[in-house]
Amino acid sequence: MSVVTRFAPSPTGYLHIGGARTALFCWLYARRHGGRFVLRIEDTDLERSTPEAINAILEGMSWLGLDYDDGPFYQTQRFDRYREVIDRMLADGTAYRCYCTRERLDELRADQQARKKKPRYDGRCRDLTEPSVDATHEPVIRFRQPCEGQTVVHDRVKGPVVFDNTELDDLIIARGDGSPTYNFVVVVDDMDMAVSHVIRGDDHLNNSARQVNILKALGVEPPVYAHVPMILDEQGKKLSKRTGAASVMDYRDAGYLPEAVINYLVRLGWAHGDQEIFGLDEMTELFDIDAINHSASSLNPSKLDWLNQHYIKTLPPARVARHLAWHLAAMDIDPAEPGAPDIELVIEAQAERCKTLVEMARNSRFFYREPQEYDEKAARKHLQPSGEVLRGLRERLAIIDAWGGEAAHEVVVAVAEAMGLKMGKVAQPLRVAVAGGPVSPPIDTTLALLGRERTLERLDRAIQWVDDQRDPPTTA
Repeated sequence: MSVVTRFAPSPTGYLHIGGARTALFCWLYARRHGGRFVLRIEDTDLERSTPEAINAILEGMSWLGLDYDDGPFYQTQRFDRYREVIDRMLADGTAYRCYCTRERLDELRADQQARKKKPRYDGRCRDLTEPSVDATHEPVIRFRQPCEGQTVVHDRVKGPVVFDNTELDDLIIARGDGSPTYNFVVVVDDMDMAVSHVIRGDDHLNNSARQVNILKALGVEPPVYAHVPMILDEQGKKLSKRTGAASVMDYRDAGYLPEAVINYLVRLGWAHGDQEIFGLDEMTELFDIDAINHSASSLNPSKLDWLNQHYIKTLPPARVARHLAWHLAAMDIDPAEPGAPDIELVIEAQAERCKTLVEMARNSRFFYREPQEYDEKAARKHLQPSGEVLRGLRERLAIIDAWGGEAAHEVVVAVAEAMGLKMGKVAQPLRVAVAGGPVSPPIDTTLALLGRERTLERLDRAIQWVDDQRDPPTTA
């Protein structure tokens, strides 16, 4: 059997973390088996579907690197096909027109609830041979559900799930205005797109029996189903925006690499022994829906931070660079501007120090922009008493023949020895002078990246600041 999976989001909002995990599982299974991965936009909810949400879904898929082989297909562009199938079902007798009014259905539901019965359509129009004489509106179209026996959904995660057909009423497959309903269009799409495996959230499990029966009525073998348990927050509760049900792009904005998010997602409900870190190729080779957990998974933000730092440290700097450049651009910094340090060298210098790219961009800002002010505590402790140290550094750094980290380090050592100071008493004032605060990569690396001109300019500014503290300028 040729494997075809599909990811079929509704464009009523952003691509959230649960949807992204579903897309990843579908993508991995198709890639492992040399199959095809289909993207389908289920936009039949005309009131809630928006172009902005569609763009958010496509952007999230692109950022994660989940490329699709077919699509995106839009259900709103397939209405003619749905009407064709409905006409066929009416002719075959597997569907029928229902003329019941909303008022009658409301009364039926209220009566059933009063008698502690499960609300369901009573089949009044099921065997009509001609339109109801009191019909004053366009009928809906209902699927003729089997009345007896059971429908078994052979789920690869849940195992066999049995539904009594007496519990499945004749669902509406087309409204009075002719627009098709969700459970029907999903079936037609899966049939037309030859979907072999449906991997989706277990909130869709109850729909499966109805969809299986429609497929059988159309003479089509149902796909293999795998319903994935939901993702919970850290407290084991349903996700909300506040507790993690955020847009995938919020993870980008928070400074996470797509490789880290993908690795994090695959472990939310799937395991291969105790292994935590998976490259995409290895993930693709190992992933199998039979290894999906039967119980819900919970978010663990600290694990995501750990994974993100792992990928910051181990990915080629060129791969990290394009993502860091995006965060620097958000700070109005162009890392390719003349005189700027090589962004890949900045990444190598900062990789051990940062859990997120937001942190890296913030901590690397001084490489590209002169700090507008000094950290108050660091300046008072390290700059204010170090005017002579700064002058000695400035004098020696200015005459280095070949600028670089080793030469800068030798200057720091020489100044410390000449003044009878420990290295920290020289390196730390220098760090505050050039970086604006007490934290940076090793001072020799920092100076090598800044370059001679920027280093000397910042030392001049720091020396002037120290002088101003001793002899504040007076105003006339």
